[in-house]
Amino acid sequence: MKRRRGLLVVLAVTVACVLFSSLAAGAQTVELTLGSWRVDDVEQVQKLLDAFHKQYPNIRIKFVPTNPPDYNAVLRTQLTGGTGPDLMYVRSYKVGQDLYADGFLEPLTDMLPILEENYSVGSLEAWSLDGVPFAVPFMAVSHGIYYNVDLFKEYNLEIPQTWEELLQVAETLKQAGIIPFSNGSKDEWDMNEIVYMNLLPNFIGGREARLEYETGQVPFNDEKMVSAFKALQDIAPYLPAGQEGVSYYDAQQMFLLGMAAMFFGGSWDVAFFEASEPDFEWSVFATPAPKGRETVICFHPDAGIGLNAASPFKEEGMTFLKWLTTVEAAQILADEIPGFYPLNINPIQIKSKHANDFYALSEGKEVDARFVWPLLQAGEPNGYLLTQTAALAVVKGSMTPEEAADYVQEGLENWFEPTMKFKK
Repeated sequence: MKRRRGLLVVLAVTVACVLFSSLAAGAQTVELTLGSWRVDDVEQVQKLLDAFHKQYPNIRIKFVPTNPPDYNAVLRTQLTGGTGPDLMYVRSYKVGQDLYADGFLEPLTDMLPILEENYSVGSLEAWSLDGVPFAVPFMAVSHGIYYNVDLFKEYNLEIPQTWEELLQVAETLKQAGIIPFSNGSKDEWDMNEIVYMNLLPNFIGGREARLEYETGQVPFNDEKMVSAFKALQDIAPYLPAGQEGVSYYDAQQMFLLGMAAMFFGGSWDVAFFEASEPDFEWSVFATPAPKGRETVICFHPDAGIGLNAASPFKEEGMTFLKWLTTVEAAQILADEIPGFYPLNINPIQIKSKHANDFYALSEGKEVDARFVWPLLQAGEPNGYLLTQTAALAVVKGSMTPEEAADYVQEGLENWFEPTMKFKK
């Protein structure tokens, strides 16, 4: 009888162990998806996810990026149709705010204390609406000018400290038969986002100046805005011949092959340039302001990560978002994706020299986000498309700087209430 009772106990323990193992195995099979526009970072993001998986083996996250130009439209279609990813990269300001306002993103109100502890007010504002956070600030990018150090040495050129000096450098290079800047406008966003918004804050000022436009203190066709478009006109002669047919990739290759001495670009190009291993020394410098003005760096909050409000795995998703706020996650991001900077305010070491050099450009300088991101994409005509059309027209010579600024002002005054009072 005792033996039988013992066998029953052993059997019960065995069954319990099997059931526990099955439950554990089942928990480990919970898989979430992470949507993104960063198709170039699959291997690098996987290392970030592997670190999370190591701590939370019952939660698996699959990275499913989308081609960058298609991401916004594809994501919204997926979310509308109920097939969106559980977690997703969220663009800053208006695009992300629209997703939240439409009910697609889970509010992160319960995470507010940990978010306020690890991120600046400015970073949180980029992914909040009416004080409610809807994504964890993930990474930022910086803008500047890449340059061929060897060519600068060969022609005894110093890093320009003013816009006027930059144009003198460009003229020296052009006279020597070297293309000064490799940028073109076949990919229209390049001339707008990478060139115009790169130089813009140096001519109008940083955040406080941007707020003057956004609150209607000054019109979008004031002298400062005209001077920014004039700067585009200034560099037009130093772009490649037939720049209208030069794509973003072409511009990168032209620089990497040593055909052009400089390239208006962003810190996100660092990893690609390092992997390309050009046969010359290269570095970066800050896009300079005109003489008498302070240099301002376009340092843009690029991506947050949010949780699908319809995800069946909200608890697991929140676990991942809380882990993203740790220094460990921020350090992995800095190590694996050089040129994308963690927004966590805790000290992070950047091991890539080029990424570190790019980051250092903003030290001691005022920084601001890309000009149209916070408010100017909310209506039609969209502020981004207005500046893009104007920038392209100035570079091609079909608009004067004054006409370009008027075009932006007239477009915005159709819907942007603060600037309507300047309507003629």
